[in-house]
Amino acid sequence: MLRQTITENGAVRGVAAADPKVTVFRGIPFAQPPVGELRWRAPQPAQNWSGVRMCDNFGPPSMQEEPKDENAFYTKEFYVAPDVPMSEDCLYLNVWTPAKSADEKLPVMVWIFGGGMSVGYTSEPEFDGTRIARRGIVFVSINYRLNSFGFLAHPDLTREGRSQGECGTNFGLLDQSAGLQWVKRNIHSFGGDPDKVTLFGQSAGGRCVWMHMTAPSDRGLFHRAILQSAGMGGGITRYPNLLEAEEKGVRFLQHLGVSSINEARMLPAKVLRDKTLTFTGHRWGPVIDGNYLPEAPLTAVASGRSHNVELLMGSTLRDPDGFRMGTNAEEFKAHAQKFYGKDFSTFWALSGIQNAVSLLHYYESAAFSTFEIGNAYVAKKWLEHGRKPVYLYRFNPEIPGDDAGSFHSSDLWFVFETLANCWRPFVGKHYDLARRMCDSWTSFAATGNPNGKNAQPYWLPCTTENQHVMYFADQVTSLDGPPDELMKFELARLEREADG
Repeated sequence: MLRQTITENGAVRGVAAADPKVTVFRGIPFAQPPVGELRWRAPQPAQNWSGVRMCDNFGPPSMQEEPKDENAFYTKEFYVAPDVPMSEDCLYLNVWTPAKSADEKLPVMVWIFGGGMSVGYTSEPEFDGTRIARRGIVFVSINYRLNSFGFLAHPDLTREGRSQGECGTNFGLLDQSAGLQWVKRNIHSFGGDPDKVTLFGQSAGGRCVWMHMTAPSDRGLFHRAILQSAGMGGGITRYPNLLEAEEKGVRFLQHLGVSSINEARMLPAKVLRDKTLTFTGHRWGPVIDGNYLPEAPLTAVASGRSHNVELLMGSTLRDPDGFRMGTNAEEFKAHAQKFYGKDFSTFWALSGIQNAVSLLHYYESAAFSTFEIGNAYVAKKWLEHGRKPVYLYRFNPEIPGDDAGSFHSSDLWFVFETLANCWRPFVGKHYDLARRMCDSWTSFAATGNPNGKNAQPYWLPCTTENQHVMYFADQVTSLDGPPDELMKFELARLEREADG
């Protein structure tokens, strides 16, 4: 096994993964620590080291809120206490490789975790890359700056960035881009092929993938993309422009009690983190800055200006649960009248909602989900512009342990085939489904086609006549057919949103 290799900055040594036929290199620095004067600057090249760097521990999680209730839903599910404390010195990545030598040219998968761009880290138990690597893939996970550390904008930062030839915001995205550039330059040393890279992410990580598909400077850094629960449609994809973000940044510095960016850079990381948590009414995330991100992803897709890569997209049935507008038809109707405005009568006639039973049926339909509407819209525009193949899926197996159903992020255990790391009492059918999904994801990364050997049913790409949605449930089936009238109505609404 390839336990030791050489990167552009020096030699690294990994250790055996859970499967000894896989080597994992944890905590490889891909940029300098973004501390002191490098806080709120684009990532700078990592410094060289002498000797062999032992890569047996994950790098620290980025500065973020610490879980307060160990029984909170997502804390219990994913955010177990990491082995090392969080730190502003966080720009490290991890590599799992099955290669025996550096000249194997294996497909590469690069992972971006979710967490609302405010929490999350690469050492979460569901993100172990061993099972992916066992399928002949070099797997990479990238850490990046979060919340105010990663997405602050301010007039002073804009001026400073321009003077240095850098972007003055979107630092978390720039971290991810720096990680992708590191992969381009170094992954051959781990047996990977820099010309066969699949970028994938879930939730906020999936939305980051969209950003990289929009950023002109990231063209060519990856060749396929997988977007899990990325939420392309709806208000979640409304990103501020630079002026709006700068105005929030000015208020944030006032909240910090400082008068300049230089003063803010002198604050201890924990103080800045704690003040970030009390700065309410602002969702940290990407900024359409006119530089790194010239336009919103939805606009880029609609116009055919995003990078032309092979796509695989989908969501879980319960992804949009937070958007439910009532538990009975009357309550829902009152909310829907406000939400749809002049389009309400058309929506109401198409929805077929009359009672609690029909409302539940609507909540389980693709046309209710902003995630599925967004995926269908992207597929539609992709085909209109004659782009590379696009595959769609829906995830909805029975999930044991509580009544949460196929909740947002529940697919992670299955894609990484890490069910044994979870507290839930999974049984044989769940392990079979995880095997099928991990096979599909890695087959797509290797060939551009998610169908491995003897895949049944066969997963077809979308066409102008048929969406071909693969339904990952207790029984894997294909949901074929054109969009229904309610979905067409929602797609038309999203088209208007994309047109501004």
